[in-house]
Amino acid sequence: MRTRPLKVALLGCGVVGSEVARIMTTHADDLTQRIGAPVELAGVAVRRPSKVREGIDPALVTTDATALLKRGDIDIAIEVIGGIEPARTLITTAFEHGISVVSANKALLAQDGAALHAAAEQHGRDLYYEAAVAGAIPLVRPMRESLAGDKINRVMGIVNGTTNFILDKMDSTGAGYQEALDEATALGYAEADPTADVEGYDAAAKAAILAGIAFHTRVRLDDVYREGMTEVSAADFASAKRMGCTIKLLAILERAADGESVTARVHPAMIPLTHPLASVREAYNAVFVEAEAAGRLMFYGPGAGGAPTASAVLGDLVAVARNKLAEATGPGESAYTQLPVSPMGEVVTRYHISLDVADKPGVLAQVATTFAEHGVSIDTVRQQGKDGEASLVVVTHRAPDAALSGTVEALRKLDTVRGVASIMRVEGE
Repeated sequence: MRTRPLKVALLGCGVVGSEVARIMTTHADDLTQRIGAPVELAGVAVRRPSKVREGIDPALVTTDATALLKRGDIDIAIEVIGGIEPARTLITTAFEHGISVVSANKALLAQDGAALHAAAEQHGRDLYYEAAVAGAIPLVRPMRESLAGDKINRVMGIVNGTTNFILDKMDSTGAGYQEALDEATALGYAEADPTADVEGYDAAAKAAILAGIAFHTRVRLDDVYREGMTEVSAADFASAKRMGCTIKLLAILERAADGESVTARVHPAMIPLTHPLASVREAYNAVFVEAEAAGRLMFYGPGAGGAPTASAVLGDLVAVARNKLAEATGPGESAYTQLPVSPMGEVVTRYHISLDVADKPGVLAQVATTFAEHGVSIDTVRQQGKDGEASLVVVTHRAPDAALSGTVEALRKLDTVRGVASIMRVEGE
């Protein structure tokens, strides 16, 4: 066993970074045995050096992350700063100085993953990022390595714990969106500004990363169709329950039937209570992977938090450290298929549409004709009326999303339709 330690630079020391430092210290002997050499925390780059960080030697703390990477003795950098800059510059600086990188930065990888992979390859270094998607759940490495000999056709999952907590509370307690969000904020699941979570930006970044791995093609954040969940209401959950469904914010990645393109999307959807994802509660994440040979696999666990995310970071640290000792590198970017990402309009899906309509003869026929004119087949219809007003709930068969969107726009123009109360896709069947 090598006695000279591998030196680690920790870039960022917030909730996740402090847990990484703690685990490196408390599990030092175990890590040494698993890696085949000691790992030593050689420096911690932070913005506020005066803050007390329990368990971290103040002599290791610096505000100059660039100087830490350039000092010549660092083997591995762990980036848990988040955001685009200065993280991007620091990661490329690390590669340029012969340092492999472990990152938890989903936003940066979704936007500039191709460039970062290219820089890692150019300098013969590793870029690992298990913690960027689904927290503690082993997902990136199984998809990159365990399923490398298989063909993944579909990935569907809950990849944001905050949104799942909110939707779960709305479902189980009947709470409205704002009430459930307030509870998530009070418990620390939601940030003071929850936009990245509830509008789907966080899930979209993770979807881009997973799609690139699953389909061996480059998928950027801009390629992912995104809808938030702020308009989901208690009435939507009531409708879902009548259908034997619940509502989840899903990331859905699919290979086209002809294999010539892929799609990537994030949006709220109704899923049957019989689907495994329907039972995912609280702030947990779960990802359902459908592969040609392996069949259906589900990965489940805590998707966020300091300790769970640090667990994924440390798993990558062990892998990168082993590669360093073996003078080898792990898998890099695999984008050989170069498949185009189709727009949302070409995705084939189902709709659940609630309409406020006039309660008079011929309304249903008029609505049905509108669906038929746009090539959309109706699966079920439920109508109830009172005092000249009525609600009409239509569930469609599968059709191109553009046709379904065109149908909704045409329905809005009918004089018998007072308004479109809600529209939601139906998935998981």
